[in-house]
Amino acid sequence: MRGVSTPTRSGYALAFAAFGMWGFFPLFFPLLEPATPLEIVAHRVVWSLLVCLVLVALGRGWAELASVLRSRRSVLLLALAAVLLAANWLTFVFAVLAGHTVDSSLGYYINPLVTVALAVLVLHERLRPLQWAALGLGAAAVVVITLGYGTVPWVALVLAGSFGLYGLMKNRVGRTVGAASGMAVETLLLTPLAAGYLLVLGGGTFGRHGAGHAVLLALTGLATTLPLLAFAGATRRLPLSVVGLVQYLTPTLQLLVAVLVFREPMPAARWWGFALVWCALTLLAVDSFRTLQRTRLESRG
Repeated sequence: MRGVSTPTRSGYALAFAAFGMWGFFPLFFPLLEPATPLEIVAHRVVWSLLVCLVLVALGRGWAELASVLRSRRSVLLLALAAVLLAANWLTFVFAVLAGHTVDSSLGYYINPLVTVALAVLVLHERLRPLQWAALGLGAAAVVVITLGYGTVPWVALVLAGSFGLYGLMKNRVGRTVGAASGMAVETLLLTPLAAGYLLVLGGGTFGRHGAGHAVLLALTGLATTLPLLAFAGATRRLPLSVVGLVQYLTPTLQLLVAVLVFREPMPAARWWGFALVWCALTLLAVDSFRTLQRTRLESRG
């Protein structure tokens, strides 16, 4: 295709792969019961580290990994990313196993609004009118759900906030750190806590509920690493705003799984809240399209 560079095409492919896999994640975690959310996250960390080290070895990336570990700035950013990632994982697994997959989908719908808010608070960017309107609708959606449903949608807020900040950290460090090396450092920093917890549990449920269950727990490493590596690769090849648009695929798939497969309830307050969020996302999409068109016209002129 003329006018589209190879990095951009691969960036879109990686973005759709990452958010598509995350969209179907709710179907995977119930298979890991009776393991608890914390045990599942611990297994995800340990097995993900092994997968990452294999990828680093296959890609002959030991020199790059050593270079990242020698960079104090990179290690600090990746340590912050690791903490945010662990919080996101734990909240998401808890939400799915506790029957709150609809709330998790709401969180990932809100995430683009969090990204815009971070652009103002952290990067000191100036928002355009449509972006301000979108943020206002997003805040109104949280209020509507809180008042109508009787509780603050904390699952959605934690997921949106942690993943939005994680994306910011990856964007800051991703230009200089490869996807496999970055993920290896993140899981390496989390592994002592995860392995220690599993040792305290005596291995937890691993091997106590048949070979199939043990294999599924081990596969959490591959299932976790593949979309994260794809996401890291996408953030290196695409603007953060484009990644934010493609990520709508994840909550859409999760919502379909929650309603059609898990049969989770959707009272009126939830529908109104989701409607407000969808209106906010429409405004963001329109604003992004206008900005892109304006940039193209200015570049031609």
